[in-house]
Amino acid sequence: MEAFLVSTLAVAVGEIGDKTQLLALLLAARYKKPIPIVLGILVATLANHALAGLLGQWVVSHISSDLLRWALGLSFLAIATWTLKPDEIAEETINEGRYGVFLLTCVTFFIAEIGDKTQLATVALAAKYSNLPLVIAGTTLGMMIADVPAVFLGKIAAPNFPFHIVRWIAAAVFAILGALVLLGIGEKFL
Repeated sequence: MEAFLVSTLAVAVGEIGDKTQLLALLLAARYKKPIPIVLGILVATLANHALAGLLGQWVVSHISSDLLRWALGLSFLAIATWTLKPDEIAEETINEGRYGVFLLTCVTFFIAEIGDKTQLATVALAAKYSNLPLVIAGTTLGMMIADVPAVFLGKIAAPNFPFHIVRWIAAAVFAILGALVLLGIGEKFL
């Protein structure tokens, strides 16, 4: 259960102010079709995080435990630093085309999530925890917790939301996880 809870918390907090959350706001403001956007986010996140989780499991089976501990700890610290940098997304790059909002959301979210901090967190979490389905479920739920409200609030809340404060909180969560892993503290909790 720890894998699910830690994965959910890490990604939900890490997603605040992320480019994919900004993409959710942008799509909602432009198309005003929340259901296909939410379903597109869900499908894209499941696919992307499943691949990231499989990569994390592969890493575990091919890297020594000491090297893995250092790689995980340092990756969490790097994600903490990366979280402090605000993401931006260009509005003019998104066009519904002939395939509809659902498919547009699936494709743009999947691509935007490649190499993103929440995808890298999923790789690290899958390397840390052996229960891959719980990690994927947790990271997906974390994405949905952060992105679904953005879809329903659209343009209204975006200008007033304190993204900078949440980025600092997210960075602190990732930094604490990284320090705990590097120090070997709380092995049963991480």
